[in-house]
Amino acid sequence: MRALIVATLLLAVCGPAAAQTIRGAGSTFVQPLLARWSQDWLRAQRDAEFQPIAAGLDYEPVGSQAGVMRLRDRGVDFAATEQPLSRDELDRFGLLQFPIAVGGVVAAVNVPGIDGNRLRLTGAVLAEIYRGRIRTWDDPAIRALNPDLALPSAAIAPVRRLDGSGTTAVFTAYLAAQAPAWRTEIGEGLTVAWPAGAAAKGNDGVADAVRRTRFSLGYMDYGSARRAGLAVVALRNREGRWARPEPASFAAAAQSADWRASPGFAVSLVDAPGETTYPLVAAIFAVVPADGAASAGRRAATAFFDWSFDNGALRAAELGFVPLPAPLVKQVRGAWSPELRTGAR
Repeated sequence: MRALIVATLLLAVCGPAAAQTIRGAGSTFVQPLLARWSQDWLRAQRDAEFQPIAAGLDYEPVGSQAGVMRLRDRGVDFAATEQPLSRDELDRFGLLQFPIAVGGVVAAVNVPGIDGNRLRLTGAVLAEIYRGRIRTWDDPAIRALNPDLALPSAAIAPVRRLDGSGTTAVFTAYLAAQAPAWRTEIGEGLTVAWPAGAAAKGNDGVADAVRRTRFSLGYMDYGSARRAGLAVVALRNREGRWARPEPASFAAAAQSADWRASPGFAVSLVDAPGETTYPLVAAIFAVVPADGAASAGRRAATAFFDWSFDNGALRAAELGFVPLPAPLVKQVRGAWSPELRTGAR
């Protein structure tokens, strides 16, 4: 069934053709945040009693890869992805990208008999699980990290993404950085040739599969794990400290980044430095056409993100995301072309 976010709050005095619907596609990670921002934005326009810039947001959470492909074909007004495009890709397809929020990717577990929130894993161990080399929860490598837990001898049931996913790109980049065998044999990206694991579509699909499967482990965004009530493990960070996934440890990664020096803001926050930094952090990017013939829908998309930067921080925090710091928002606005900036208030 086609999943949509559709916000349809309109002024009573405006007809259905008074404003255009913004069309977007891509990341399942950011879907809940876009839904709340859209509802709040349109409500603010209604309460201010001026003609709305857009009649709503029609967003399809089809995965980062599919969303970017639709934007390249100009089938949508914007795409959302955790895998930033390179300068060459942006130039080749006439696109502009900018970050809109920061979030975390977690390893969530369903291990009956233990408190999964107390579990500790490393990138190297996760890589061996998804390579099919570590197969049971009481494997010596896992026991060595968790000497105080009575780990069961049950087989691990790993779950991974089916669709081309920015979350997968972040997770596999972490595994490649932590495990040489993963880097040389499997690599990283929106899709990889997984040696092990059952597949599920979307972050919520992985979360649901883990929730329903005893002794399972899966990677997903922090919000999906929280909504599903799943236990999430601590990971060892670059400084050798155990870090819990939470907004404060995500923010620590974002604060270490040199956004200004990266073309298209294409910063990786994976395994960023810092004593309290969580190692699996991602910026979520919006990608829009950069050409001068930007449509009304594309200008409205820019206006939507412009409003959200000023008014959406509380909603982002409620959902487990980290809002962009003010200096970065200023840089993003400065990167918008005049044609796109005309839609922003």
